[in-house]
Amino acid sequence: MSRKYKFWEKTGAYFISFATVYWIDVFTREEYFGNIIESLDYCRKNKGMEIYGYCIMPSHIHLIFRSEKGDPSGLIRDFKGFTSKKILKAIEENPQESRKKWMLWMFEKAGNKNSNVKFRQFWQQHNMPIEIWSLKVFEQKLNYIHNNPLETGFVTNPVDWKYSSARNYGDNDHTILQIDVN
Repeated sequence: MSRKYKFWEKTGAYFISFATVYWIDVFTREEYFGNIIESLDYCRKNKGMEIYGYCIMPSHIHLIFRSEKGDPSGLIRDFKGFTSKKILKAIEENPQESRKKWMLWMFEKAGNKNSNVKFRQFWQQHNMPIEIWSLKVFEQKLNYIHNNPLETGFVTNPVDWKYSSARNYGDNDHTILQIDVN
């Protein structure tokens, strides 16, 4: 992996993106979105994660965050490990999941290709962290995050995407996750 994509400054803020294996559109049901929101909120309240921006798309997540404890890599590793298990279990137990067999097969297929995985792999392993070293970089990454649902055609205004911090920065009282900057 390139030197460019590492958590070098342990107390710095970072922009990261991570996706499901094969870019599978998992986050299409309220329950799965909810698992991510609950986990981010838990990390904020209990693990020292400061969240400055986020967007949860059907197959990937964008996040601007900082680790108060100086371990951004460990924080994201633990977040991904926990959410992987939780969402895989939710998919397995969801009687309404029409793509259950296919998705679990795809996650198992990805797990079989990776010697670090015992059974199923949910997340791709890379995060591509980019350090936020200036206000200009912060604004660029935050605009990218907030415009992602707009660019994909899901909404006509970024604040209309329920699973985005665009609502926190806008005049919207219907945010679903508290962030650390407003």
